[in-house]
Amino acid sequence: MKKHIVFWIIFPIVTLFLIAITLFYMDLANGPIIYLILELIAIGVYIAFSIILINKRKAIRLIPFLAMGITTVLLFMLSHPSKAVKRAVDGPYMETEVLTLKNGDVKGLYNEDKTVRVYASIPYAAPPVGNLRWKEPKEVSNWEGVLDCTNFAPISMQKESNAITNTLVDIYAEKSWHPDYNSYPTQYMSEDSLYLNIWRPNTEEENLPILVYIHGGSLTGGNSNSSDYNGEAMAKKGVIMITVAYRLGVFGYLALDELQNESPNGTTGNYGLLDQIQALKWINENASYFGGDKNNITIAGESAGSSSVSALCVSPLAKGLFKRAIGESSSIVGAYPPHTFRSLDDALSTGKSIMKNMGCNSLEELRNVSAEKLVDASYLNSSMTIDGYAITKSPNLVYLNHENNEEALLNGYNVLEADAFVIPTMLFDLPNKNNIKSKLTDYFDEKLALDMMELYKDEIDKDAFSVFNEIISAYWFFMPHYEWSTLAYNNGEDVYCYQFTKENGYYGTYHSGEIIYAYGNISKSKHGFAYNESDYKLSDIMLSYWSNFAKYGNPNGEGLETWDKWDSNKNNLLELGEVIQVIPEKYIGAYQIIDEWNRRTK
Repeated sequence: MKKHIVFWIIFPIVTLFLIAITLFYMDLANGPIIYLILELIAIGVYIAFSIILINKRKAIRLIPFLAMGITTVLLFMLSHPSKAVKRAVDGPYMETEVLTLKNGDVKGLYNEDKTVRVYASIPYAAPPVGNLRWKEPKEVSNWEGVLDCTNFAPISMQKESNAITNTLVDIYAEKSWHPDYNSYPTQYMSEDSLYLNIWRPNTEEENLPILVYIHGGSLTGGNSNSSDYNGEAMAKKGVIMITVAYRLGVFGYLALDELQNESPNGTTGNYGLLDQIQALKWINENASYFGGDKNNITIAGESAGSSSVSALCVSPLAKGLFKRAIGESSSIVGAYPPHTFRSLDDALSTGKSIMKNMGCNSLEELRNVSAEKLVDASYLNSSMTIDGYAITKSPNLVYLNHENNEEALLNGYNVLEADAFVIPTMLFDLPNKNNIKSKLTDYFDEKLALDMMELYKDEIDKDAFSVFNEIISAYWFFMPHYEWSTLAYNNGEDVYCYQFTKENGYYGTYHSGEIIYAYGNISKSKHGFAYNESDYKLSDIMLSYWSNFAKYGNPNGEGLETWDKWDSNKNNLLELGEVIQVIPEKYIGAYQIIDEWNRRTK
């Protein structure tokens, strides 16, 4: 009797746990759903036979559990994320008429209400495969017939995103969990990925302003077709929006002496940046074909995309290819860039290590290594470098010499930038008032730790974790934008700076949280349920600011809160949150301490 009581207590708990784990995993893996069905059947059989065999010997009672366990392991091993080709338009669609470009004819899709024409996966360069791997991009050849531009191209080679990590991040961000099953399949990847996507208003207007968006992802991941920066809303504002794919990781930023020697331009290590420059050249050459104004191009990007924007602002190869720049949450133009930038010596050293790890003795052998094997080296190649061709000198020095390319700059950051980076690395030992000094010392040095603790002495007792994140945010994100703004302002540019502070039910003010607001895509997010009316209102405002800047170089417009130009004497930012208001830059003290540390240690 006692055995039966224990069974009926433990058995339901174990069963519910197994069902929860199964549902959780099958959501994480995103299918295929047949495996979910088979696993649920296995659990059902396990439950039935466990009850039927309750009076049998222990060894016999273990049979259904072992059978279900083996079935579960096999299904989990077989269950890989499904892949799918992503159509250029969600929902009902209709094909557009044929559009003639410089290299040939294309056809795309209308959006649902036929207010926007979308042309996806237009090639802007020759496929960088075979002998063209790790070479400057070549011009795309003309094509015959009508090119089908109704689906997005495969994304650039990168590590498969970790489904478990992604969903755990979703859970942390949402504070809840919503099963997706097979609703969000992954996309195919290929080295042949140099394509761009165009959203333009479905009108006969010509000479429309163009906004070119460069995606983020630490230069090792990401793609040009995320719904976060879908160009439909921007096009409805009268701006042609173009998103660009480029080579990533080891394919985009590997540096080797052998590559430098074989290049007619003596370049290596910046192939992804050169792809972006080639895309801008293609856009300039084709703007008149799709109704754009090549003399009114704004480049924009977030995170590593913003680092790329700042690199384009200092590249002599990009001069004259665009007029204005929008940078969100990253820059390499400070005196000591904290990320996405490295010395050529470091880049070449990393390249040698990769060649050795791949067991290759020659460039020819390395070019014959499969793309799938090379992807594992991507995390080592997440920075641009001074190659003497795409970037010829320190980005900071380019600005000091008044040689930068943009005429106006809109840039800024989110108030909790570092949280998404700090939390995963310190999950089981979060900063607190007792360990914050040691953590800052480990990250920087003891002097900076002491200086920061003095600066934040009133806040540390209240919330040391937030103080630590703010300091890391200031170092990685805030200060690079402050330096960028200062340099551009000193060169006589119109500069507009923001701080994004809007809380919501999902990403909030974390890194990348502003994107769907600025490009009008809350409704396209799979997490759209986490946003309310105030979020949509702010998105409309930010979309107007961004589109006005792309049109006129000035974000202001009728019905909008006035966004004053940034002034280095005022350090004024526009807060974009529950309220929209001018606020002072409040991290100057932290910047001074970080600058002193940079000068002392670098």
